[in-house]
Amino acid sequence: MANPTSADTESRADRFLRSALTILGETGRTDFTVLEVVERSKTSLRSFYQHFSTKDELLLALIDTIMAESAARWRAELEGLPAAQALRTLIERICTPAGSSRQDYINRGLTSYNDRLADTLPREYARVLAPLHQLIVDILRRGVAEGAFRGPGETAPDGGVDADLDAVAALIMQTALGAMRLRALGAELGGAPIDAELIYTFCLHGLARTTDS
Repeated sequence: MANPTSADTESRADRFLRSALTILGETGRTDFTVLEVVERSKTSLRSFYQHFSTKDELLLALIDTIMAESAARWRAELEGLPAAQALRTLIERICTPAGSSRQDYINRGLTSYNDRLADTLPREYARVLAPLHQLIVDILRRGVAEGAFRGPGETAPDGGVDADLDAVAALIMQTALGAMRLRALGAELGGAPIDAELIYTFCLHGLARTTDS
């Protein structure tokens, strides 16, 4: 019997990812079992474990694919925009509510699973977020070069000194990625949802130069 080709192997791995995505889109649940994924993909447990050690690894691979594709698409869209406009547009893209119930289920399911992956696979999860983090770093560097944002070591309006851009980008990224939770919390705590515009304004205040800079 011939050995499976790399294309065959890739298609089987993709089948597991598609099956997990389908379950998420139908239910919004991340507590499905490996067996459910196997049955949906019409493969076998043996085949699953040839590609993924755990369900966490499967969902990490799914988030990796989604994040890499999204970051590449956003980078192309933001190319050439002034930094402040690029940051606003990026936050809008991340924070805008899903346009369908299926996408909403997927977003909710993966958002709720992010914390678990950060705990169980922190190094791998950080690698998955790296394309988005780097995109934000590049926008911040562009803003510093344009004179729109403060750079590392510059004095903030409150008299403090900024951290490096990598740290600032991580703060912006996590704030934007938490938009789904913030929308619900804002409505419950303050009577109004926290939307993309408010998140952008909050981030911009943290980046603005002092008046005498």
